[in-house]
Amino acid sequence: MKLSTRQEQLLKRTFLDYRQTMDFIENPLIMKSAKGLYYYDVDGKKYFDAIGGIFVASLGHGHPRIIEALRKQSEIMTFAPPLHGISDIALEFVEKLGSVAPGNLKYVKGFSGGSESVESALKFARQYFKQTSQSDKYKFISRYMGYHGSSFGAMSASGTGPRKTKFEPQMSGFLKVPNPNMLRDKFSNWDECNRFAARMFEETIVCEDPDTVAGIIVEPIGNTGGIITPTQEYYKILREICDKYNVLLIFDEIITGYGKTGNMFAAQTYDVTPDIICSGKGLSSGVIPLGAMIANEDLSKAFLGKPGSSVEFAHGNTYAQNPLACAVGIAVISEISEKQLDKKAQKIGKYLYSKLEGLKKFGVVREIRGKGILLGVELVKDTKPNEPFDELGKALKKTALKNGLIMRIDPSWFAVAPALIAEESDIDELYELIEKSFKDALDMVKG
Repeated sequence: MKLSTRQEQLLKRTFLDYRQTMDFIENPLIMKSAKGLYYYDVDGKKYFDAIGGIFVASLGHGHPRIIEALRKQSEIMTFAPPLHGISDIALEFVEKLGSVAPGNLKYVKGFSGGSESVESALKFARQYFKQTSQSDKYKFISRYMGYHGSSFGAMSASGTGPRKTKFEPQMSGFLKVPNPNMLRDKFSNWDECNRFAARMFEETIVCEDPDTVAGIIVEPIGNTGGIITPTQEYYKILREICDKYNVLLIFDEIITGYGKTGNMFAAQTYDVTPDIICSGKGLSSGVIPLGAMIANEDLSKAFLGKPGSSVEFAHGNTYAQNPLACAVGIAVISEISEKQLDKKAQKIGKYLYSKLEGLKKFGVVREIRGKGILLGVELVKDTKPNEPFDELGKALKKTALKNGLIMRIDPSWFAVAPALIAEESDIDELYELIEKSFKDALDMVKG
């Protein structure tokens, strides 16, 4: 793609997410339109969207039911006065989302995205303990390589060094423990590794003093570490630890939520109910900014007092539970539920997994992991010492785009999470593009 002088000047007036502008100008990509499973750039080139943009377009691009919900609501009301009242469509959104969340997670607040959802959960937890006579409980424990958002609280909970060190010092009260993948080579099997990794949360709580720890926040499947997929037992241990020490268990389901893992939420896939779920991305299928914090209804009682008691949750955002966004969220949830697209993700995911297994013939794949349609492939130079193959990942970034393929590559692993509308024939097309890009990348590395 060749940039015009105007386009190059405009690129220098903005910034791209985690990209050096001058690098991007050398190999630019400017999209023009999107439909279904595909993007089209300004030159008309077609790209298979294997990652929903960035785990967002859960129902593909331009889904007619969602667009129609947006259009209808736009003719009724596009904004409600947040300091004076609430829209009827927002209440419907609260009811709809609460009806598909696990357990008693029915206390819902819509926001503009995932970072806002995480930020609200952290503040909710701290205020909850202050209002239940446990004001010393303010610390949060999360995992290294976890990513929870770009706002300061969410960033402080994140364990991705390069993304946060530029803005340090981080907020106080945030602690990290290793994720299971960091420890796997020290144990004889994956189950034992996960038990040890889970118990590190308990050791940290004890060492910090349980009376000071408010919550554990984790992604059920960790994206930035390479689709880290702990065992079922791992999360059952975390649930037991939180119950034992009166600590809130918070699942960051911004990526895993809304069907990708084979259930509406990964909490249901793992059969463990947290106290709070933070969500975003796929909740709107990319049509409009939308996220949500979903909490156990029992926790909400701490925020219900007599008129004038000032115990309400001291938090708000201008576009929280925006009517247009709520209408879109309802449409997305309804489409997934009515057509059982989460269950379909189990079937399509197994097929996709079996196809990705074909990459092992190249001798540079250590592991394929994930659940449902959210899958990751780890790249290594040799499958015995398992040294990361960053050079291959960097080459794959180039060959994938050249071949018309959008994936998450970072660089010793890559991830795919096609929209829930994908069929087996689409998976066949996707795998052909992945394999071709893989071969091209290997040729590039080997010279």
